[in-house]
Amino acid sequence: MPSFPFYYNLNYILISFSPFIRPLLYIHTHTHTHTYIAHFLRSLFLFALFQRRFLRLPRNLSSQQGEMTEPKPSATPSSRTLPDFKKSVKLKYVKLGYHYLITHGMYLFLSPLLVVIAAQLSTFTLQDFYEVWSHLQYNLVSVILCSTLLVFLSTLYFLTRPHPVYLVNFSCYKPDEARKCTKKIFMDRSGMTGTFTEENLQFQRKILERSGLGDSTYLPEAVLNVPPNPSMAEARKEAEMVMFGAIDALLAKTSVKPKDIGILIVNCSLFNPTPSLSAMVINHYKLRGNVVSYNLGGMGCSAGLISIDLAKQLLQVHPNSYALVISMENITLNWYFGNDRSKLVSNCLFRMGGAAILLSNRRSERRRSKYQLIHTVRTHKGADDKCFSCVTQEEDSTGKIGVTLSKDLMAVAGDALKTNITTLGPLVLPMSEQLLFFGTLVGKKLFKMKIKPYIPDFKLAFEHFCIHAGGRAVLDELEKNLQLSDWHMEPSRMTLYRFGNTSSSSLWYELAYTEGKGRMKKGDRTWQIAFGSGFKCNSAVWKALRAINPAQEKNPWMNEINQFPVDVPKIVAI
Repeated sequence: MPSFPFYYNLNYILISFSPFIRPLLYIHTHTHTHTYIAHFLRSLFLFALFQRRFLRLPRNLSSQQGEMTEPKPSATPSSRTLPDFKKSVKLKYVKLGYHYLITHGMYLFLSPLLVVIAAQLSTFTLQDFYEVWSHLQYNLVSVILCSTLLVFLSTLYFLTRPHPVYLVNFSCYKPDEARKCTKKIFMDRSGMTGTFTEENLQFQRKILERSGLGDSTYLPEAVLNVPPNPSMAEARKEAEMVMFGAIDALLAKTSVKPKDIGILIVNCSLFNPTPSLSAMVINHYKLRGNVVSYNLGGMGCSAGLISIDLAKQLLQVHPNSYALVISMENITLNWYFGNDRSKLVSNCLFRMGGAAILLSNRRSERRRSKYQLIHTVRTHKGADDKCFSCVTQEEDSTGKIGVTLSKDLMAVAGDALKTNITTLGPLVLPMSEQLLFFGTLVGKKLFKMKIKPYIPDFKLAFEHFCIHAGGRAVLDELEKNLQLSDWHMEPSRMTLYRFGNTSSSSLWYELAYTEGKGRMKKGDRTWQIAFGSGFKCNSAVWKALRAINPAQEKNPWMNEINQFPVDVPKIVAI
């Protein structure tokens, strides 16, 4: 036993304090119980006092907080047994300890209490159990009422709890090599059209050089042809190629029959033919007659997460169902052949691509599913005129249709992001971050303190980030505002480099990259966030149900995943 005096004082205090603990237990107390509790709590206190590390650090701490190393031993022996905290403890580690204290506070409080209760129950004799049984027999009405209430509440809970939504698997479309378009080919084809002025050709060159796109992106045949031949037939051809290519790969992965699909959602912002794209899928795969189908149009690059949210809601009312979600964009009929610079930016950024996602609420699918959908948060700023008009499809002065990107786009996107994460934060952030944010807010607003607003550390809530690869400027701004590292931004930047802006499907190319790199472990949380016209900012949170083995994956990255990441210069001369 330790020889210092406070040990005995602690023993006395705990023995004195045990009568306040005993009423919580509702059990018979024997003469030795106070001493038993005191010995246990004293041992627990001493263990916590002398245990140097009792909480496991997160496995990706090095990427979040920097490497945490032990202080180097002094050259001369020291008589001290404790480290020099003034030299070894940094403020960021104090914050990390605060985070763990708040997050695990309930467990730290309940664990000793449960052990004490178990210790007390271990002292029960048969006579004690007989007395409890006799007490219940004389209060039969109370027992029946409590049992009935318990059964009612349990039934109500199981009937009203939301159905889990599982992501069984997903597939991203990879076009043929013949569709590849280097930046040089892009400029050559643009010059051959004869519709762009020399000044606007130089403008497009300048945008491309700073875009973050590589030389392996894809464009449809109708755009690459000389001369270009955009038409309804070519647009349908592109849509069928992308949709059916992604769906075929997905059905091959999951072995799900088309007849088993009960919900179908297709989103494509700028191409909405009649019959619809969803009808084309139903016709091609001969889906059943009562399939619940939706075709979402005009909702921009964030429509993919809108489709996921819609599927989630439908799966709450359609039990034992599969939901097929298809996210894509059509380039053929939306290539701009004019000289309005605000419409030429989209030509430089948007590329061919699409994804198919299979969701299910069948509990039997949990075993083989990759992810479970935890949260979806949708933010719409369309009530504000500036937000509403920052991305608009319209005619130019010569009657040619294109998509105008306003100069206010970055400011509008920042405002929408702020609103979205304000809603998402309380759902995902640990209590420590919420208290820090609330404390700075109170100090700033109530006490007029001159302090900067606290920006929550979302790296404590998520291991992976899939941010819509809309362009280099968007990614740079989000990296700065969310205080993310190059490692966190790598999937988004490499997707932009390899495939370009594939609109609503870009999030799935990013998730496929994360899987291809072998980063996805069981329990990991992924934040998908996308922006779209209107103006909208939408988020989805996924939790990995199993570790993803890249050797067993089939996605567009696998044949070349070892070539990434690559360094993307700020400017690449063409």
